Parts: sequence; structure tokens; C-alpha cells
Amino acid sequence: QVQLVESGGGLVQAGASLTLSCAASGRAFSSYAMGWFRQAPGKEREFVAAINLSGLSTDYANSVKGRFTISRDNAKNTVYLHVNSLKPEDTAVYYCARARGQFTIATLATMYNTWGQGTQVTVSS
Repeated sequence: QVQLVESGGGLVQAGASLTLSCAASGRAFSSYAMGWFRQAPGKEREFVAAINLSGLSTDYANSVKGRFTISRDNAKNTVYLHVNSLKPEDTAVYYCARARGQFTIATLATMYNTWGQGTQVTVSS
């Protein structure tokens, strides 16, 4: 069984940057696509970023494209989300997720089957 643990969130001012980390327990980390989602108060969970098995292919939501970067270090069983130029509307709980084994990259929540507990990112104006 795999567990995902996010860290790195916090309270920051608009324009600041953070690096969110997701540490995965279990084996065969490099065999799974990974992703980040977020959920703001009163809103549904939304896709943020995805990365394929090797880390060479990525995909982003339009709202974060050019500001956020997803990466992974398979040797460390860790996926990262580098968030830059943060805006108040980025305030949300950010969740790391592992995709189902048949997907090499995944952009829909239904394509994932393992989720972390989330880390809070709050951006003040």
C-alpha cells in the first residue's frame, strides 16, 4: 500500500513562492503518474498539474500555467509543486495524488486512486 504525505504549505503574501513536496511510501514510485489538485473553500477539487512516469512530460491547468512547475525525483519517491507568483485565488488545500497504473499521465480526478491529506496554501492580498 502507498501513502502520500504533502508538506510545504503556508501563509504567504501575494507574489511569493513556495515549494510543495509529496513523499510517497511504498514501492515502484516510478511506475505511476503523479499529480496535484487543489480545493478552495466552497469549491470543488480542481486539477492543477500532472507529470508522467519519467518526469519528462507535464500538463497544467490554464490558471497556473507559467507560474507553477511540477517535478519528480523518482530516487527519492517524491513529487514537487513549485508555486510562483502566488495570487489570493491560489488559496486552497493542495493534494498530491497517484494515478491508476494504466495511465502514463493523468489530468482527471477519476484517473487517480491514491490521495494525500493535503497541505494548506493561503495567499494574502
